[in-house]
Amino acid sequence: MIQRLQAWIGSSRATTASFRLRTTRRAALPVIAATLIGFAIQTSPVSADETTDQHRVLLHGKKGLVVVEPDGSIGWQMDWGGIHDLHLLPNGHILTRQGPATVVEIDPSSKEVVWSYDCGKRGGNEGKRIEVHAFEPLPNGNLMIAESGAQRLIEVNRDGEIVHQIALKVENPNAHTDTRLVRRLESGNYLVAHEADGKAHEYNRDGDVVWEYEIPMFGKQAARGHGPEAFGNRLFAALRMDNGNTLIASGNGHSVLEVTPDKKIVWEIHQNDLPGIRLAWVTTLQILDNGNYVLGNCHAGPGQPILIELEPSTKKVIWQLDRFKDFGNDVSNSLIIDNIELDWLN
Repeated sequence: MIQRLQAWIGSSRATTASFRLRTTRRAALPVIAATLIGFAIQTSPVSADETTDQHRVLLHGKKGLVVVEPDGSIGWQMDWGGIHDLHLLPNGHILTRQGPATVVEIDPSSKEVVWSYDCGKRGGNEGKRIEVHAFEPLPNGNLMIAESGAQRLIEVNRDGEIVHQIALKVENPNAHTDTRLVRRLESGNYLVAHEADGKAHEYNRDGDVVWEYEIPMFGKQAARGHGPEAFGNRLFAALRMDNGNTLIASGNGHSVLEVTPDKKIVWEIHQNDLPGIRLAWVTTLQILDNGNYVLGNCHAGPGQPILIELEPSTKKVIWQLDRFKDFGNDVSNSLIIDNIELDWLN
């Protein structure tokens, strides 16, 4: 299953730069903000001073935007502030966030912003507190953006014109927590992680909620925060699977859940289920060609991996990345780019 490498075809920049697929590995092309591909089995915890790097990873940490090469070296680096979503476009450019509300396209060769849309100043949002925690390039060349604070999803074209929008149904409105990751489904519907509400909503193109799932607390009491000692149901991501189920990263619920359309949990992994690993703020998700799951493990502290690939049938850890010393405790978004040859890395 190739996880929808969204075509950004709205400008010549998106169609001319070199973007060649390698044929030496067979794993999937990545799209959501954290993906990864594993080969060697690694089941023991990795220390903060060691690495089992076997993949090229684009991520954001305390060094800014960074490409980590398979040997652990830094292949590319750019000073950059905090982000909450990350995409690699077909032209090799990086789509991410700048400041609280601006979506930008970066040319990694020049390290310059070549396109931007400021949700805090456009589309009628002037004077409002707006934060952006999710966006996605669409097959028609437009861009989907979730505007927390405005409680809406918009689609904009390359000229910055809003061509479609829907209102979001938010029970606990807050510009910082209205949404986390949002993805548009093949049907055209949107799958939204509403962090503060603890719910995943699927909206149709008219803005109607056609499916929802509330993350359970599993009989535990809420404890504020993001680290391993916190607990809640403040989900970060929801991914629709080929079988129609939904895979959910529960944020400070320290878990990943696979839920059927009728809301039954058919697969789950919790904080201490993986030997030697303690889950904290579980963030991005990816399903690889081999069927393995990948999850981001943010705010987990030293000695804990920031990226984990596991085999769902056995719950065996296949690959993990621990670079706490280098990248810090806030790696929420990352992207494996093993299969992609980019001129700006040569």
